[in-house]
Amino acid sequence: MTTYYLAVDIGASSGRHILGWLEEGKIVLEEVHRFSNELSKKDGELCWDVPYLFGEIKKGLKKCKEIGKIPTYMGIDTWGVDFVLLDEKDQILGNTVGYRDDRTKGMEEFVYQVMDEKDLYARTGIQKQPFNSIYQMMAIKQKHPEYLERAKDFLLIPDYFNFLLTGKKSVEYTNATTTQLVSPITNQWDYELISSLGYPKEIFKELRTSGDVLGPVTEEIRKEIGFDLTVMLPATHDTGSAVLSVPSNEEQTLYISSGTWSLMGIEQRKADCSEESRLANLTNEGGFDYRFRYLKNIMGLWMIQSVKKEYHDEYSFAKLCEMASECNEFPSRVDVNADCFLAPESMIQSIKKYCEGTNQKVPQTPGEIATVIYQSLAECYGKTVEELEKLSQYQYDSIHIVGGGCNAQYLNELTAKATGKTVYAGPTEATAIGNILAQMLGTKIFDSVSLAREAVFESFEIMKFKA
Repeated sequence: MTTYYLAVDIGASSGRHILGWLEEGKIVLEEVHRFSNELSKKDGELCWDVPYLFGEIKKGLKKCKEIGKIPTYMGIDTWGVDFVLLDEKDQILGNTVGYRDDRTKGMEEFVYQVMDEKDLYARTGIQKQPFNSIYQMMAIKQKHPEYLERAKDFLLIPDYFNFLLTGKKSVEYTNATTTQLVSPITNQWDYELISSLGYPKEIFKELRTSGDVLGPVTEEIRKEIGFDLTVMLPATHDTGSAVLSVPSNEEQTLYISSGTWSLMGIEQRKADCSEESRLANLTNEGGFDYRFRYLKNIMGLWMIQSVKKEYHDEYSFAKLCEMASECNEFPSRVDVNADCFLAPESMIQSIKKYCEGTNQKVPQTPGEIATVIYQSLAECYGKTVEELEKLSQYQYDSIHIVGGGCNAQYLNELTAKATGKTVYAGPTEATAIGNILAQMLGTKIFDSVSLAREAVFESFEIMKFKA
């Protein structure tokens, strides 16, 4: 009898339910449900529609039954840093504000009054991002202190959905590290840091690790979806899941998890919290089995996604790649990590304004806009490789690109050229695969991460682009 594993992978722009199982030693995937996800304004804040997302989770579960492929286990992963605070009645306090909201503007000043930026990095190993949970919590403390006074639980987004499914409150380690409130030494909450910032430490529950069984769904959920189901903890941070699926067992592997964000890095067993690492703006996020994802957060395909939307989806991503390649010689470049590209009203106008403000040729056509984005991304990848090689003291021969962005052939070609590395692209559904792998590792289908990654290599097509 086939055992089905379900990955519920919710990104910052869409979500999907993907079933996975083994056939003759190979991993087979089937997408069951897909839905949109986006921030919307509520009370002047950019917020996630959590009730809608949970409704889509249950809708996808019901579809599994409709097609006769009922999962025994399921796991949920999402983006990082965002969270809910629950009161004594398990109700959400305030809005579920998203990381692109500007409520954290200026909050680092309050954090640095307690601990300066250098010491904070040395203590947590997490790069400064204005939207990290540490700054979001400070925004709540400054603007809505009553929420902290009433809060009983802090749950990241996937942990909240797990609570709604099982009635059990837990926080998974990989996503928790994105808060900038976890110690890379103990792999647990840094309660001393939390208390010094004036956050109630009792709301931060002990961390659980990916591969753990959380428990069965509640009787209410079981009746609603029509079958028994056990919830497991994958790497609930989507990048943590994606990196687990990188199809390489080389001791030193360079990867890009390419989606809304581009996460470029390596895996290490020990966090690098050095000053050199901080100045390079690299981060040490938690990975499966307490590995560290030593990487840089790069703006990624958010820019091209926004441009595509502004053109009212007139052009597919493939078409934008094609038009960009036709404008390959267009000279202008932008800093893809500049704050002006985080949540602009118009990405197109922001790119034009940036080029104008830096005395560069201003792109006009969709192809020119697209090539500026893709070329700038590739150049950023090239610079990041140099930083990683310097800090890790290792020269890499290749880069593995996983996730939806690995389908952008033009960007893959540019990346190979900009880095001088051979690029291996695939698999596309890396996050869902990694989610499923964690469940399979937790249930001993695979005895080791190396065997799980070998199965990925054997099961999915990997494209090669030479430098």
